[in-house]
Amino acid sequence: MFKEMRRKDKLMTNLDTLALLSRGQEGVLGTIGDNGYPYTVIVNYVYYQGKLYFHCAKEGYKLDNIKKNPKVSFSVYDNVEVIGKELNTKYQSLVLFGKANVIDTTEEILMELIKKYSDLPDEIAKKMIAREINITTVVEIKIEHITGKVGI
Repeated sequence: MFKEMRRKDKLMTNLDTLALLSRGQEGVLGTIGDNGYPYTVIVNYVYYQGKLYFHCAKEGYKLDNIKKNPKVSFSVYDNVEVIGKELNTKYQSLVLFGKANVIDTTEEILMELIKKYSDLPDEIAKKMIAREINITTVVEIKIEHITGKVGI
């Protein structure tokens, strides 16, 4: 169903790939638009209990796309350094494929997102969540395939 990576010499271990997914700060979500063209957008996310989660507004193009076709791709990259003298680039990256679904917005998932991106005390985070939970959508991606790649 999914093609194997061509450059097997650059294949990251599953453990290193999941470590990159856990520590990554932003990811690029890819959906298919109603016009048949790919649509990509950068989102903050959290990898939690084997799934990927991100939050967004209650409506928008990416949600429209997911409702029509839940198949998505998601990319993360890190440790990028251009080595000009060698005409090469050092990097770590991953791409995953999965099915996205809008789920009930829960305090648990929002708290995981807050913990990843801030060091707010729980009391303040819970107040923020209470204020925003009804205007926030959470999307869950069930990962079907993931590969990581490392350069240099």
